[in-house]
Amino acid sequence: MSANDTANLPLRANASGQSLPHESARLQVQGLAPYIDDLPELRGTLHAAPILSPIAHGRLHGIDAQLALAMPGVVDVVLAADIPGDRYLATPAHDEPIFAIDTVQHVGQVVGLVVARTVMQARRAACALQRQLAKDIDALPAVLDARTAHANQSYVLPPVTVQRGAPDEALALAEHRLSGSFEVGGQEHFYLEGQIAYAQPQEGERGHRQWLIHSSSQHPGEVQHWVAHALGLDGHDVQVVCRRMGGGFGGKETQAGHLAVWAALASRKTGAPVKLRLDRDDDFMVTGKRHPFAYDYEAGFDGTGRLTALRLIMLVNCGFSADLSGPVADRAIFHSDNAYYLSDVSIRSYRCKTNTQSHTAFRGFGGPQGVIAIETILGDIARHLGQDALDVRLRNLYSDEVIPPRNAAEPVKRRDTTHYQMRVEDNILQPLMGELEKTARYRERRAEIAAWNRTHAVIKKGLALTPVKFGISFTATLFNQAGALVHVYADGSVLVNHGGTEMGQGLHTKIGQIVADELGVPNDWVRLSASDTARVPNASATAASSGTDLNGRAAQFAARSVRDNLAAFVAGLDHCGAGEIRFVGGQVLGPGRDGQPSMRDFREVVKAAYANRIQLWSDGFYRTPKIHYDKTTLTGRPFYYFAYGAACSEVAIDTHTGETRVLAVDILHDVGRSINPAIDLGQVEGGFIQGMGWLTSEELVWDGQGKLATHAPSTYKIPATGDLPPRWRVDFWPEANREDNVHGSKAVGEPPFMLAVSVWEAIRDAIAAGRHASRSQPTTRPDGDTARSGKNAPVLIDAPATPERVFRALRA
Repeated sequence: MSANDTANLPLRANASGQSLPHESARLQVQGLAPYIDDLPELRGTLHAAPILSPIAHGRLHGIDAQLALAMPGVVDVVLAADIPGDRYLATPAHDEPIFAIDTVQHVGQVVGLVVARTVMQARRAACALQRQLAKDIDALPAVLDARTAHANQSYVLPPVTVQRGAPDEALALAEHRLSGSFEVGGQEHFYLEGQIAYAQPQEGERGHRQWLIHSSSQHPGEVQHWVAHALGLDGHDVQVVCRRMGGGFGGKETQAGHLAVWAALASRKTGAPVKLRLDRDDDFMVTGKRHPFAYDYEAGFDGTGRLTALRLIMLVNCGFSADLSGPVADRAIFHSDNAYYLSDVSIRSYRCKTNTQSHTAFRGFGGPQGVIAIETILGDIARHLGQDALDVRLRNLYSDEVIPPRNAAEPVKRRDTTHYQMRVEDNILQPLMGELEKTARYRERRAEIAAWNRTHAVIKKGLALTPVKFGISFTATLFNQAGALVHVYADGSVLVNHGGTEMGQGLHTKIGQIVADELGVPNDWVRLSASDTARVPNASATAASSGTDLNGRAAQFAARSVRDNLAAFVAGLDHCGAGEIRFVGGQVLGPGRDGQPSMRDFREVVKAAYANRIQLWSDGFYRTPKIHYDKTTLTGRPFYYFAYGAACSEVAIDTHTGETRVLAVDILHDVGRSINPAIDLGQVEGGFIQGMGWLTSEELVWDGQGKLATHAPSTYKIPATGDLPPRWRVDFWPEANREDNVHGSKAVGEPPFMLAVSVWEAIRDAIAAGRHASRSQPTTRPDGDTARSGKNAPVLIDAPATPERVFRALRA
């Protein structure tokens, strides 16, 4: 089924299931959609710029504020001594200072702010102070990679282990064994709208003012908490508003809060409104990235390629503080199975402390780092055995196959339970992958590529089909809740406010469709307002792909409450039960009196209901059912359901230069019953391309002094239009969510990102075909297994697969 065909699926509603335009699309293409930097500035607004540490690790002896104060336009300098509340951010680990206090922990750590009358005056003064800082910091040894940190036992959080069965014994008994190490780099969020906050003092005395903060944040509730904590105020003294963001991808889940705190502190000290917008280079240097991972593994498997044992160590480069590294690393553990049953397994996760930016949430939130590990292992197992990688993957999938008991006392088990003890109850991967195998012509193309590679010496091709199984819910159970408000005005128009944030992903559009359907009104009668902590309190971050699941359901419940009030009112007029009243197409239908059906205009019903003092607004609240897990053992049911998908990618590599090109991509993805197919299609395409960038071109390089060398578009390469595959097909799996989710939909923000692992595996497949060592002979390893060389040896390459790395891997 084509993505465009899903609009014809039978739905109970009129708006949902339709590819309606994004609610801000018209304004955005006209340049009229306001972002924070477009807001009219209040009289007297000042501008702040961060003072950045030029040293990766060292003792800070102070800062000469007079140097900046003597420069044109400078109003003040804000340092740690100016913080009236806690000098550390209100994070769970309480390990990150708002401004550097006695030491600096990474190049780019914010030591303080310069506040001036213009942006450029503030930035020039901040640069002058940074040059002076290089002389005022005594350098200390810096740890810049996870392996060094692990060797030094330098961690931001304690290690975590999840184990099932007896992996050591199973490895010893395995028919075949394979071990290896590799690394996967981080990724810059590269949102179009950079980090920004605008703090505006409100009423109150100078020491106890109220504050309005405009923040480009995925988590306004956390920004409210952090600002209040830093200013020594109560939560109700701080209001945070966000109408829209120009992209987030996880980079504005926690780290937007830093800018809001800094701007609020500057505003408090100067008594004026203060705007803080990071220059793109500073944004790179200050903010965290996707966590880089290093892996060591040993796998045991039988002659068919089925895993019988796995020991996996994940070294997580967390940066200098914990931030969200704990839950990111946990989700990597949860997704290190991807779609495969692991019988006897040990996964050890080390959360390593380094002198780099504190790494943070990024689309997939650790899931991609887990998925790529198991897919890399299975790819090398297939090469080791000389088998097709798809066949090996299919043999390892979760299924209802019974596991032969090891003794008579052992209970019957099936290959349907994860290593963290959650049953995979909604598994559709066997038929989904089978369908994609046919529509993508996998077997035929595999033969065609083999023929190509036999006759072409320079350009080699590779093909891979990989699945995705991604858990949907926050792993921290308390965040799986949401609230919303629905207001029906006396003229019949509808205003919706909910706790989610709009970052371009279409959340407001989908929720508008949900509310329109619940009230039975045209979609253009519904408008969404800015996310606002003064309207919906304690809202969770818009993250974990749960924005529509949580906030859409809450808004649906709020709209249903208003509809029920109107239904009861009309039922009184028609002398019938409220259940007999229907709301369709802007009309309210009832049985009427004396057997004559009634049809009333929705707006007239609302006007009459208001005149009869019927409540026309309501709140809605939703909490995700069924989920539970033990945070100490990482076992239980952390996810409400799984989203599935698969991608088949074909690539070509130039064996002389290492250059790669993606030639064709076929995707079959599970979005459930789509609320807006066009938006879901955009999410699948965008997620795939972003994942492809992570694994091919987006390389973060820190030099020997801990400075990020790739800190601008000139050196950090995100995919461009020329990187898109010439042939690209996206289809949707035609089945509703088996769990009771809003309109039968499924989350679609993060799962498609991991479809790009198919590109990574296709590149490794092409490298195997092109290695110069393909004619060398096998050797015997000490454990007795055969260490294949040439075409059948593991492909030794780290991600991203840049031309340099591909070139070296071809000659490894």
